[in-house]
Amino acid sequence: MKRAIVSDIHGNLEALTAVLTDIASIGVTQIYCLGDIIGYGPNPRECVDAARKFDFCILGNHDQAALFDPEGFSQGAERAIFWTREQLETGGDTDPEVANRWKFLCELPRTRIEEDWMYVHGSARNPLNEYVFPEDVYNSRKLERIFSIIPKYCLQGHTHVPGVFADDFTFVASSDLPEGRYQLGQRKLMVNVGSVGQPRDGDPRSSYVVLHDDEVEFRRVPYDFHVTAGKIREIDSLDNTQADRLSDGR
Repeated sequence: MKRAIVSDIHGNLEALTAVLTDIASIGVTQIYCLGDIIGYGPNPRECVDAARKFDFCILGNHDQAALFDPEGFSQGAERAIFWTREQLETGGDTDPEVANRWKFLCELPRTRIEEDWMYVHGSARNPLNEYVFPEDVYNSRKLERIFSIIPKYCLQGHTHVPGVFADDFTFVASSDLPEGRYQLGQRKLMVNVGSVGQPRDGDPRSSYVVLHDDEVEFRRVPYDFHVTAGKIREIDSLDNTQADRLSDGR
């Protein structure tokens, strides 16, 4: 197996372009996406069009919010969703790509299971909305229930914090892994692949994962976040804090 897993692109075309270039440079041709293609960022149409070419995509909570209505979102995230929806509707009935983009989003599943591997956006227990944070290692009941659903390995995003949870209720951040690599074994694992478009672990570089037969490889890719931030600041409906956070990886 050699498969790239991306997540939480959030309309950041510069980050996505850099990640796709990196994926191509290492000879990986199969790409899975764990959701949140849109939301926050200034290029939702372009990111959806790129994701339509992936081998498989999962529905994220921001993707669903664009289809229906945002619930439990911050004011800035909610405004971004309404703006994103307007962008996806641009062109109306005269542009066939409008319908194609909506059809793609509407048909995204919440989970995928392939033998030992499970793919979700949030968690195995609540694929769309549940966050699993590093500090949840102190919530053994929560992790025990989630791990009980996982066949062996679960790939997820949503928190934008890359790392690996093991079923002994431990977490190791991707930054603490030698060369960003984690060896697969007999333990059940949850692997958070991090975020392409809005990392939140203090590192502004895009994060994604490559699956190998016997290990998970975390990769960090620099991109020109100043360009993305500038686009966000030019759009009144997008919150400038979404631009500011890109340089800090928060």
